[in-house]
Amino acid sequence: MPDCLFCQIIAGDIPAEVVAETSTAFAFRDVNPQAPLHVLVVPRTHAADVGELAEVEPGTVPELVRVARQVATEAGHDSYRLVVNTGAEAGQTVLHAHLHVLAGRALAWPPG
Repeated sequence: MPDCLFCQIIAGDIPAEVVAETSTAFAFRDVNPQAPLHVLVVPRTHAADVGELAEVEPGTVPELVRVARQVATEAGHDSYRLVVNTGAEAGQTVLHAHLHVLAGRALAWPPG
C-alpha cells in the first residue's frame, strides 16, 4: 500500500531504527516510546490489523511473536509486554497489523 506509513518504512522510503528482520517480519523502534524498550514488529505483507493478517497469512502471526521475543531477549529483558491494538477505539493509529514490544520498566495492569 503506497500510502501506508509502515509499508513505506519497510520499503526504506521512510527511515527507521531497524532492530530485526526476517523474510516475513520487520521490527523497528517506535518514534514515541512508552517504555525504555518500545519496538514495533510488523508483517512485510500489508494487512489492516492482526485479525485480517490471521485470515490472509496465518503463519505470519506466530513469526511476529517469535521476533518480538527475540527483540526483547536480545535487549536483555526476560519480562516484556506484547500489545496489539485493533481499531481506532483500541488505539490503533496505523492501519497495518503490528505488535508493540514494551519492556524495561514496571508495566501496570490494567493498561490504558
